[in-house]
Amino acid sequence: MFAFVLRRLIQAVIVMVAVAFISFLLFQYVGDPVVFLLGQDARPEQIQELRQALGLDKPFVVQFWHFLVNAAQGEFGLSLRQGAKVSSLIAERFPATLELALVAALLALLIGIPMGVYAALRRGTFTSQMFMTLSLLGVSLPTFLIGILLILVFAVHLGWFPSFGRGDIVQLGWWRSGLLTVDGWHHIVLPAVTLAIFQLTLIMRLVRAEMLEVLRTDYIKFARARGLSNRAIHFGHALKNTLVPVMTITGLQLGGLIAFAIITETVFQWPGMGLLFIQAVTFADIPVMAAYLCLIALIFVVINLVVDLLYFVVDPRLRVGKAGGH
Repeated sequence: MFAFVLRRLIQAVIVMVAVAFISFLLFQYVGDPVVFLLGQDARPEQIQELRQALGLDKPFVVQFWHFLVNAAQGEFGLSLRQGAKVSSLIAERFPATLELALVAALLALLIGIPMGVYAALRRGTFTSQMFMTLSLLGVSLPTFLIGILLILVFAVHLGWFPSFGRGDIVQLGWWRSGLLTVDGWHHIVLPAVTLAIFQLTLIMRLVRAEMLEVLRTDYIKFARARGLSNRAIHFGHALKNTLVPVMTITGLQLGGLIAFAIITETVFQWPGMGLLFIQAVTFADIPVMAAYLCLIALIFVVINLVVDLLYFVVDPRLRVGKAGGH
């Protein structure tokens, strides 16, 4: 177990260094941040002075080394656009993105798993076919179009939900939560549904496919031969084994929800990290962009490590394989 965790940690460090290097290398060619800060009419002396003040006149290797050292300490330098610490900006925006992703993931699980089970157990029925048709629409429609349609129907025409913003929030230390107020829940409904639809359809189709596969196995046939009820077979045996691969996909999709909430946050003007990243790209704010990508990579690495550990705990075949290989 210790060797397994150690290997995963070493892989995580290598991945993080590689992501930091690639992101920092790419962002050298996004644009000149000094021009964005001073404007096109700035004098050469002003440009050179600001470059020296920001450390942009140093070699690439030196800049990247300083970035790594600061990132290891939780510091990513100063935002070239806002002049504030990047770590402070991300800490301010991270709660909004995380809450949005968690609510979307919860919606996807609570709706997607029952729909997938029903579609597997009631194949050929009208409701099952309707679920499969809706899942194709959910996978095919782009997120921004879904968001705009939801705003048009539920915010503009019906007036049930607000179309932008986060609503009232409560300060809990450094964490700012909108889930403790009615207005906060009122504001999060539309963006959470928009973000959850693709994940919901993916989970539904995955659960259906895995459920159908499990129901064909020999131990399910043996359970039927023993006279077990359909309820015990479907939910006590088949569903439990179906959820093992679903656990992996769900864990990785949570990272995807956080990473790809950019479009949803932009459509609904949700004050999260995605909107911060879009603004940073517009102004070539290299420290913010690099910090954002490194944070997203860290989230994926941590989630992947947790999923691997859960797999190791849940599936005894992995433990037997490791022991036999050792």
